Amino acid sequence: MGTLLRRTHLCGDLDEENLNQKVTVTGWVRKYRDHGGVIFVDLGDKSGVIQLVFNPQLHKEVHSRARSLREGWVIAVKGRVTLRPSGTVNPKLKTGKIELMVEKMEILNVSRVLPFPIENEIQVSEEVRLKYRYLDLRREKMQKNLLLRYQVIKLIRDFLDKKGFIEIETPFLARSTPEGARDYLVPSRLNPGEFYALTQSPQLFKQMLMVAGFDRYFQIVRCFRDEDLRADRQPEHTQLDMELSFVEEEDIYNLIEEMFTFIFEKIQGITLQTPFPRIKYEEAMERYGSDKPDLRFDLELKNITHIQGLERFKVFQNVIKKGGQIKGIKVPEGVSLSRKDLEELTQRVTSLGAKGLCWIFVQKEIKSPLNKILSEETIKGIIKEMGAREGDVLFIVGDKKEIVAKALGNLRLYLATKFNLITSGYKLLWIIDFPLFEYDTEGNLIPSHHPFTSPKDEDIPLLKESPEKVKARAYDLVLNGEEIGGGSIRIHHRGIQEKVLNILGIDSLEAREKFGFLLEALSFGAPPHGGIAFGLDRLVMLLSGEESIREVIAFPKTQKGTCLLTDAPSKVTEEQLEELHLKVKE
Repeated sequence: MGTLLRRTHLCGDLDEENLNQKVTVTGWVRKYRDHGGVIFVDLGDKSGVIQLVFNPQLHKEVHSRARSLREGWVIAVKGRVTLRPSGTVNPKLKTGKIELMVEKMEILNVSRVLPFPIENEIQVSEEVRLKYRYLDLRREKMQKNLLLRYQVIKLIRDFLDKKGFIEIETPFLARSTPEGARDYLVPSRLNPGEFYALTQSPQLFKQMLMVAGFDRYFQIVRCFRDEDLRADRQPEHTQLDMELSFVEEEDIYNLIEEMFTFIFEKIQGITLQTPFPRIKYEEAMERYGSDKPDLRFDLELKNITHIQGLERFKVFQNVIKKGGQIKGIKVPEGVSLSRKDLEELTQRVTSLGAKGLCWIFVQKEIKSPLNKILSEETIKGIIKEMGAREGDVLFIVGDKKEIVAKALGNLRLYLATKFNLITSGYKLLWIIDFPLFEYDTEGNLIPSHHPFTSPKDEDIPLLKESPEKVKARAYDLVLNGEEIGGGSIRIHHRGIQEKVLNILGIDSLEAREKFGFLLEALSFGAPPHGGIAFGLDRLVMLLSGEESIREVIAFPKTQKGTCLLTDAPSKVTEEQLEELHLKVKE
């Protein structure tokens, strides 16, 4: 049934310029207050909330009907905009200075009792929020998050359009190819026993678009990866995908820095400093223990392996003999640490593989468990090397290089959060000069990014004898300690691509079977090309100040990959399985 009252304004758009005007608004009852005479109702829509006033002395019949209203009901009201009485202004609302004296009302629909109140700071589990996501999305905070997402996407499209890019869609249903994560497989009804894979990224398709001559491509695209989930991962996520022909790394850096400057000016009203810092991968690991360092605070890792006298401590002696590292972090004065804190920090680093954690309280009388083992001269050497002053605290770990980086890199972030050492604002930087390959847990070479990343020209001769030493023409963009994008200059010569695949244990027969279409495309005059992809969910999460990408996705999955709203995944009928020539193994 339609409404006789046609909306003239959104609730949150009304202000003092509308005083004494007759307006009609529609929305949901957010709050209901009956003060024994006058009834007050907060009415909300996507724009905000307006206070409605039902006065029995002015409009007795509509006031009587308003007594039946409850939270969640949908109504349309017509009335006059007036100023709130002195002392009743609500500074928290955009419409806090005005209210609407209701003259007419239509009840458009009723509602069951809501499972939680529609307000920003709700005390309810995420499971309940996801089960009733359509109610959760009515909240002002969630509406703002999705509006921000839309604005970011629109700005990206506007910017890239002016830079000569065109948006081209690529298939979701494709061939299963090894790209680093498990594929979601889709059985083909028309081709029994054969499967599509939901694409993990448009990587191969966008490279073929470069061969086709579309030298500036982009896409806001859904990607699918069957991997273990956490706060910043979803089985399906959205990325900004880009590829360009006839470019070098500098072209990519300049374009992306200009795009992010444009986005941040429009969204946050701030001007980013360009060029963004560039840190080599090895330097990032040495200084921060991470290839996605947060530069909003210091706490750099300091290598003290060379200090004489450390070998008197048997643990450090073994580390030095085996070619490991001894490193430390300096926490500035003013940070108070209890015995319980020290136990917690020790447990944290040991859970990451380290054998233990040493500390030094730099005071007039130095306090440290190392006092009983190392000489005073050695401890003073550590303090001097780490640039510590009275009041500082030093934390030290000695172990294999990768364990030290993991333990202290994690400890660095934890200490900065625990003791409020992180400054506000945004810090962007490029990480460059990644290794082309790395070793997996079984000692096999795997690609650090993906197998289509180009080696540095000067390192191509190393592919045959020392592939582990080859550097990649790859780059990541990091924002506040989160990798938000990564890309590379691609291999555009078939011979080099086959050589890289061979190093990864993919022989020519398997290469033709899995990547034949790409190899063939590269043999038809593929231009030099490169690109980058950004996790759109993660970027919007950081811009909105949220801590999980689920807060900026309309209908996300849980950490177990389930949708509590629709109860997916679910079982299907025997008939459906039979059509697909499948059987479920119990």
